[in-house]
Amino acid sequence: MMTIKKTYEAREFKTVTEVSGPLMFVDLKGMGGVSYGEMVEIQTTVGERRRGQVLDISKDLAVIQCFEGTSGLETKDTICRFLGETMRIGVSQEMLGRVFNGRGVPIDGGGDIVPDKILDVNGAPINPSARQYPKEFIETGISTIDTLLTLVRGQKLPLFSGSGLPHNMLAAQIARQAKVLGTDEEFAVIFSAMGITADEARFFRDDFEETGALDKVVLFLNLADDPAIERLLTPRLALTTAEHLAYELGYHVLVILTDITAYAESLREVAAARSEVPSRRGYPGYMYSDFSTIYERAGRIFDRKGSITQLPILTLPNYDITHPVPDLTGYITEGQVFIDVGLNRKGLYPPINPLPSLSRLMKDTIGKGSTRDDHKYVADQLYALYATGRDLRDLVAVVGDESLTDTDKKILEFAVLFEQKFINQDYHEDRSIFESLDIGWELLSVFDDPYRVLKRIPAEYIDKFHPDKRDKKVDFNSVNA
Repeated sequence: MMTIKKTYEAREFKTVTEVSGPLMFVDLKGMGGVSYGEMVEIQTTVGERRRGQVLDISKDLAVIQCFEGTSGLETKDTICRFLGETMRIGVSQEMLGRVFNGRGVPIDGGGDIVPDKILDVNGAPINPSARQYPKEFIETGISTIDTLLTLVRGQKLPLFSGSGLPHNMLAAQIARQAKVLGTDEEFAVIFSAMGITADEARFFRDDFEETGALDKVVLFLNLADDPAIERLLTPRLALTTAEHLAYELGYHVLVILTDITAYAESLREVAAARSEVPSRRGYPGYMYSDFSTIYERAGRIFDRKGSITQLPILTLPNYDITHPVPDLTGYITEGQVFIDVGLNRKGLYPPINPLPSLSRLMKDTIGKGSTRDDHKYVADQLYALYATGRDLRDLVAVVGDESLTDTDKKILEFAVLFEQKFINQDYHEDRSIFESLDIGWELLSVFDDPYRVLKRIPAEYIDKFHPDKRDKKVDFNSVNA
């Protein structure tokens, strides 16, 4: 799958001076002519062939990262062939429904792909003036995301999670259910997993196969026992495939990247092996620019039908949102979805806390002509009342509820219902945005005087959408608790 196109005769060196971790150091004997990012073929003393890439270059020394690892390599008689080409991958529509490892090699027994094109995995820079502003709504079937944290076609919206939280389940559910609202346009999912366990890989494959979603999914799986250096390659293979499907074949592509924290750990490992001066918490100082080469490959382009939307997943060490990985990610992406450990302990799924979450492109996407004209006002009101309810809950835990007004008690009741009926839904439940909005209205109907309490919703929308004004109501008994 991973292809190297040779345009000139490869140059061979038998001058390996050192092997350190995933890196190999080759003395160029002053010959030069080797380029950063150039592909290398490594032949061991027993005839085994491995692949590598030039990671750093000086006048007399080339540093090579070995994708299959350096175990068993000897400095004496190991041959390094510099091939004069960067890493490339053969891409095709036939990749849909297929499973590849972190190097782009098929692992599903379906044979090799016949490529339409062979592309550089680093992609081509997009002219900023060619970018189209993201405005079109993507329906995930998850009420909290669709209503309060709307995902937009061409957006970069990361999921901030933690160890032990169900972010993998959420990612698989979004991959199954994501659709462009109100259209029958081609939609595909590129799923890139970095540093996952064999059980997690089996979960993703089995889930997509059982639900029939695999036909529209391309899986790239880098396992925890694969070489760490391979994790730096996996997301770039996925995004190169996504660019071909989106900009050449017209697909709307959702790229799910899990776990960016594992990617950053590999970046730190390589930087340490190169003896680079560390920055915050040992990560390299260029991690921000490295992240940008991944995140900025999302978007829409004028005069191109397709689009690339990114949903990166980050596991926060110790649930620390100030950690360098989520901190730098937040500077590049357009918001975040926060998966909350407290909601997870209550047994809620998906445990998405909307209060620290944000979708910066939501305001230009929702409303009449896209979702529904009451969407913005319902979202604002649900958010405000839930925030007030959480504050009142903390207050009651300290001083009791004797001083609460009747409205305060109703807001506390609303906060409980909001978690149980709106945030909480079944793993296989695919709610439309209209069902989610109607559930939101039913929750707001707990207040006896809506015109006084629902201050963020204009009276005309209360008259039009409030359950007391509509003929049909949502049956809470039919909503998964």
